[in-house]
Amino acid sequence: MRSRTANWFECKIRYEKIMDDGLQKKVTEAYVVDALSFSEAEERIIEEMSSYISGEFNVTDIKKAPYGEIFFDDAPTADRWYKAKLQFITLDEKTQKEKRSSINYLVQAGSFNGAVKNIDEVMGTGMSTYEIVSVAETMLMDVYEHLATKPNDDKPEFEEQA
Repeated sequence: MRSRTANWFECKIRYEKIMDDGLQKKVTEAYVVDALSFSEAEERIIEEMSSYISGEFNVTDIKKAPYGEIFFDDAPTADRWYKAKLQFITLDEKTQKEKRSSINYLVQAGSFNGAVKNIDEVMGTGMSTYEIVSVAETMLMDVYEHLATKPNDDKPEFEEQA
């Protein structure tokens, strides 16, 4: 289980998909990508989907995703995405009253119970008091992270001239 904070964008793709019965049907699928801007998000989703979709497809929508963080699960059965709303509880020192702030998370899991377990696994390591307000399965197909390539430390950036 790992978590990642980034700039997330939800992208919708429309294309003709061959269904299980062999017929073609126009479908719209939602994905999440890590990008710095709307134009980079469009570029990234086109690049990612080009290897999966043969034929034409259109990016029909891009919007800033409302997730503070995404919790990834590498288990082969973790094939669904859940939107979780958590409330963090703090105590106001002056008034001695509870203050609650809400944050949405996207959680990868194989089931509803697995999503709750994954939330508790990641959040349980922190010092914050929290409550899980809601967990709901999304229609997201996948999430594409921007994975920075690790530089090769063996080679210098510039070759020395003799």
